[in-house]
Amino acid sequence: MAAKKKSVLARRVNELEDAVTRLFTGEGPAPKAKAKKRRKAKRKAAPAKAAKKAAKRTKKAAKKVAKKGARKAKRKARR
Repeated sequence: MAAKKKSVLARRVNELEDAVTRLFTGEGPAPKAKAKKRRKAKRKAAPAKAAKKAAKRTKKAAKKVAKKGARKAKRKARR
């Protein structure tokens, strides 16, 4: 069975109990535990995604214009 993580309140209670015990026994203060650093959440590459989408849209529009030009030229050639 994995050890259950103590709540912040439970940890604080244990710290205070320890501090009071040390006060009456004449021991020095307990060494402070180092707090774990939190890792920053990785952000999604939204700007890159938006740029890719814009490039795709531009390409599609250019293709549409080229197709329209080709059709116009074909019509003119038939006349």
